Amino acid sequence: MWGIIPAAGSGSRIQPLAFSKELLPVGSRLDGNIERPRAVSEYLVERMILGGAKKICFVISPGKSDIMEYYGSGIQPAHFCYTVQPYPKGLCDAIFSALPVIDLNEPVIIGLPDTVWFPEEGLGYLPDDVLSFLLFPVEHPEFFDAVKLDNYGNVQKILVKSPERESNWIWGAFKMPGKVLWDLYNLWIDRGRSDEFMGTLVNAYIEKGGKAMGIKLGQSYVDVGTLNGYREAIKLLLARQKSQAG
Repeated sequence: MWGIIPAAGSGSRIQPLAFSKELLPVGSRLDGNIERPRAVSEYLVERMILGGAKKICFVISPGKSDIMEYYGSGIQPAHFCYTVQPYPKGLCDAIFSALPVIDLNEPVIIGLPDTVWFPEEGLGYLPDDVLSFLLFPVEHPEFFDAVKLDNYGNVQKILVKSPERESNWIWGAFKMPGKVLWDLYNLWIDRGRSDEFMGTLVNAYIEKGGKAMGIKLGQSYVDVGTLNGYREAIKLLLARQKSQAG
């Protein structure tokens, strides 16, 4: 199984930084008996590996060699590779930059590297054979891509940063067969590469008869791409640490 991590963004909402935003220290991890800072993107890497990914492709911009230097060839048991998005043309363009390594018959999971969410094992609940979204409840869905479902869990539409509060469930990560990713790519090409956001492309995919499911198993979700989000992530991690300590 592949994981794709789009990490080519400039991080303008949280600049200035002296490094890629995906390496922003958030919380900590144990290296043997030593506690070390943890890069925010490590949370997604961990969740992809827990979800079954054996290969992970980072999509980076030309100036983000520090991500390659940080992660190198991988974290056991996953191997890493890197592809470059030459210009910032949106999430769809970034994700499709990884297509050359994706096989039609292999599942692929996709997430955002500047987020922290729980449960850690959430990606494992998504099916391999259909486009499916791991959904999280939030107080302000208008800041995210909210997902409206029918009574059977099928996605009716994705509201991309819409003020219409038709759902307070947003997608935090998604999974699909490699063939579906290629189908989405071909649809994107047919639409003149006009879709910047995955939500509008998925809406077009559904309108053409494609199927997508939403799985409401997410517990908490924080976008660490802003200073407020950074503070919220620290609070979330500290609260969970205290809860686990008893």
